[in-house]
Formats: sequence, C-alpha cells, structure tokens
Amino acid sequence: MALSAEQSSRLVGLLTSHADQITKRWTETVAGSLRGRLSQAELLRQVQELHRGMVTVGEQGVLDLDAEHGAELRAVLGELSRNRARQGFSATETAVSVFALKEALLELLDAEQTSSALRDYVAFAALIDQMGLFTFESYVRTRESLIADQAEQLLELSTPVVKLWEGVVAVPLVGTLDSARAQVVMERLLQTLVDTGSPYAIIDITGVPAVDTQVAQHILKTVVAARLMGADCIISGIRPQIAQTIVALGIEFGDIATKASLADALRHVLRLTGVETGRRSRRES
Repeated sequence: MALSAEQSSRLVGLLTSHADQITKRWTETVAGSLRGRLSQAELLRQVQELHRGMVTVGEQGVLDLDAEHGAELRAVLGELSRNRARQGFSATETAVSVFALKEALLELLDAEQTSSALRDYVAFAALIDQMGLFTFESYVRTRESLIADQAEQLLELSTPVVKLWEGVVAVPLVGTLDSARAQVVMERLLQTLVDTGSPYAIIDITGVPAVDTQVAQHILKTVVAARLMGADCIISGIRPQIAQTIVALGIEFGDIATKASLADALRHVLRLTGVETGRRSRRES
C-alpha cells in the first residue's frame, strides 16, 4: 500500500524527529519476541537499517514499497529475511521484527492526540503490514532454497562412491532408489570412473529394502552407462528375498555378474584382474 504524499511526509517526520525513541522502543519489542537469541547490538543495527531505509524512501517521495524508489527498503527487508532464515529463526519471529514498529508509532501518536492520529495510524499500519508480508515471502523463498540445497547435499552424501582396490570402485546403496537418486548415482559413478580410470565398478544393493521393476531399470541404466565408459559392473547384495522378487517379476540382468555380498563381488573382480584372494590361496595351500 502506498501512503499519500501528506501521510508519507508525516511518517518521515515522526521517524526523523523521534529516531532514538522509535528505534529504542522498536528494538525492545523485537528483543522480547526473540528471547535473547540475537544480541542487542545486532538487533539494534538491523532496526536502524530498517528505520533508515524507510526514511530514505519517504524522502524521495511517496512512501511506497512497490515503487521503483522503494528498492532500497526492499533490499533491507530481503537481507533481514535471508539472514534470519539462515540463522534458524521462524517466519513469525522474522515478521515480528517489522510489525513491532506499530507499537512504537502508536505510543507517539497517542502522545500527540491530534485529530488525524487514528487515521494516520491506520495508514501507517497498512504500510507496515505490507512490509511484514514482503519479509515473510522473502523468508519463505530463502528457506525453500536452503531446504532444496540440503536435500541435494543429503542425496549426494547418501550415494558415496568409494575406491575398494586399485581399479575397483563401489557404490553402496542404502534406502529407496528413485529417479532423482538414480541420476545422482549414475553421475557420481561415471565421474569417479573418469577420475580414477577404474575398469571395474561394484553396485552394492545390500541396503536397498526392496527391488521392483523401476529400481531394476535404474540399476541397469547405471550399468549400461558405466559400460559406455569402458567399465564392467558387478551387482552385489542380492539377498534371498530380493532374488525371489527379481525372479517373480521376471527381471533380467542379462550378462551382468551378480554376487550375494560385496566381499564376493570384490573377490570376483580381483580374480578377473589376476590378484590372488585369501580364500583361493588357502584352497591352493
């Protein structure tokens, strides 16, 4: 909401002539809602920035948050929202930092007791509400971005590619394998194959609770992609229950080697590379 030129002038006059009183009362109100989670000095600095932004916009003409000259105030509100979102404050706690200005202005207008005080307060409150909503929306966008980044990081952490032996890498999968995660698995595996030059990759599904047609397709696509990079894949962790499910669903792994455990898969690869394993050495001795 845009104030009229007269209302903007009166609000800027109040903010300027009673700057210390307003920022002090404003800070006290916000501090009460945050319960000491932010230092008094930092809180005062944020309030002073908001105060200065409102004065600057008002001095340029009509105090309108949506106007072109309101960019500086929008920037201050956006920065406040982003900082609070990163610091773990709630959306309500963030918006209260703006709404608290109402209380400081109400005390001033009550003291003046002019005929236009009520009308001015209603207009000022509407502008502050608009500022609070802008802050809330900025906060939500920042939180959504943070959540998306954290989800991506967790996805990457849940699909590690580890080097087991010279020329042998493994992808131990844990949990459900959906399309998004399958894409991450494929990308990380292919990149590791490029970085290490490994000719063998083991995809271990011991931690995958169930294998259905979709999961099998994701695994097969990863195997095909690895083969295109010149690497052979072995699938390990085929438990009895999963083996029965695969047979019942009619899933075909073709010529892809499968093993019951990661240890069996590693032995298989080492035999292919000509390395003697402990089990083989004991039999020969």
